[in-house]
Amino acid sequence: MSRIVVTGMGVISALGNSVNANHDALIKGTCCISSLELVKTKYAATLRFGEIKIENHQLKNNLSVNENNVTRTTLLALHAFNEAVADSRLSNVELASYDTALVAASTVGGMCLTDELYHDSNATTDGSPYLASYDCGFTALYLQHRYGIKGVVNSVNTACSSSANAIMFGARLIKNGFAKRAIVGGTDSLAKFTINGFNSLNILAPQNCRPFDKERNGLNLGEGAAFLVLEREEDVPSKKSYAVLTGYANANDAFHPSSLSENGEGPYLAMKESLRVAKLNPSQINFISTHGTGTENNDEVESRAMMRIFDSVPPFASTKSKIGHTLGAAAAIETVFSILALSNNEVYPSLNFTTPIESTGLKPVTAFHKHNIENVMANSFGFGGNCSSLVFSKN
Repeated sequence: MSRIVVTGMGVISALGNSVNANHDALIKGTCCISSLELVKTKYAATLRFGEIKIENHQLKNNLSVNENNVTRTTLLALHAFNEAVADSRLSNVELASYDTALVAASTVGGMCLTDELYHDSNATTDGSPYLASYDCGFTALYLQHRYGIKGVVNSVNTACSSSANAIMFGARLIKNGFAKRAIVGGTDSLAKFTINGFNSLNILAPQNCRPFDKERNGLNLGEGAAFLVLEREEDVPSKKSYAVLTGYANANDAFHPSSLSENGEGPYLAMKESLRVAKLNPSQINFISTHGTGTENNDEVESRAMMRIFDSVPPFASTKSKIGHTLGAAAAIETVFSILALSNNEVYPSLNFTTPIESTGLKPVTAFHKHNIENVMANSFGFGGNCSSLVFSKN
């Protein structure tokens, strides 16, 4: 069976506007969680967010976007998509080929323009330019139209596991002969709709989040985008490949719309099956990029699930302590970070941790250091119990 390799990566997050900029910030242990500056909400000064400090008009200018209904969600996607495609050296002909697939994940979609759409719907006009861009599928459609992509194009929305499932779906398209290459990833922007929604669940922290800490009291929302180019190893003998996608799995906890079961059945099954697909023993995982939201339920449950899988839990950390929870983009961004850790033999720390959860006693990595990594696992767990795990290995 063909091995699936990563030949291109692109990312934009609060840490930086490129893979290299993000990598530098990860090494330094930079935290970019702050007060809001660009989103107008009454929570701007009282809650903390992983906001990208670039205004929409700057993004449009940088990306040569002229349409007024292209959302911030799509602008962030376009930025990361362009970097990934350039990194993989895909030509315009390859992009437009019938054997190039695009799978884009998002949960916010065009909801960042809810106010604009609302105002238009109450005005005496014939329609709103924001209506077409409102759903989560607009980003994939925009990228398809802009680059003339003729292959399989799909959108995924499984909440916070969305882009993990996009990566998984892209790999399966290649494995089953529906595509020669797949551009996969996710994007989400900060929006009043999601800020208010998460706040209604009482899970937004008033200070920087503290994943896996006894005193954790919520998450910080963030924004960003990341895309990866997946190709069959035998098709790209002359290309640099960052890593091999060796394992992947999705399982449903089937417990509660916004919480995981006490023993973490969904996370446990996802991790277990991803290891089976990768043909690896738990002891061969050298680092785990955890979901690690900083919420009371997630961190304890994820800890218990890891303890069920691993006799000795390997080093682990949560990127969300640096950039917040980027929802549908989280898994793709964290996959890029995981591959950077793998290819550079580096472990990037969790921030703000002091005291372990009493029932588990697990401690995340709290300082940057070099560490031999052959296989890395990335976990992503979404609302509705949609749990996914990915395993990447060195070439």
